[in-house]
Amino acid sequence: MRKSWWKILAVVLLVYTFTAGFLIKVPNIGNLKETIRNLFFHVPMWFGQIVLLTISLIYSILYLRNPNLKHDIYAAAFAKTGIVMGVLGLVTGSIWATYTWGEPWSNDPKQIGVAIALLIYFAYLVLRNAVPDIDKRAKVSAVYNIFAYFIYLPLIMILPRLVESLHPGGKGVQGNPGLNGADLDATMRLVFWPAVIGWTLLGTWISTLNIRINLIQDKNLINAE
Repeated sequence: MRKSWWKILAVVLLVYTFTAGFLIKVPNIGNLKETIRNLFFHVPMWFGQIVLLTISLIYSILYLRNPNLKHDIYAAAFAKTGIVMGVLGLVTGSIWATYTWGEPWSNDPKQIGVAIALLIYFAYLVLRNAVPDIDKRAKVSAVYNIFAYFIYLPLIMILPRLVESLHPGGKGVQGNPGLNGADLDATMRLVFWPAVIGWTLLGTWISTLNIRINLIQDKNLINAE
């Protein structure tokens, strides 16, 4: 992670995303019009969040197997960045919904699921700040993080598909103005997937910076192990 090639790649991919994302010709689908370009920002942020929270989950499991405070620091850093990605995804989604559904918040099942999932992870941050003992905080946070992750996935990926939803993939949504993966043409895919990689690498970069700050702050604790 100390090598800089992937950071350069992140910058290149995001510059490409912002440039091509606003310049390429996009298909005219329903009432999406030019708002379809939000696909290069809104959706990749959720992809990035899932990756970051998965990495956080892995480090929480590693901490429970081997109580090393570095694992706790890594888990917390990736979770925090994942939460930021989720908030940005929610905001960009609300902007998109304003133009396509007529209002930023329509109580869509996926919107509600995402909001609940974010609140669960916000509670993770509150829990960490509420426990003063470092070792106890790390253990409790690791356990909570595991449960939060396996509640989070059904809330944003499974439950919204079982009920009527304005989002693509929902049950019984004939005439849904949302965008399905099959609607992506070859040109959009050439921007979409680099965008997913770019946003994920950016989230990883931010997480590593947070980790370095925390390792410096807790240097004495790490060396004492």
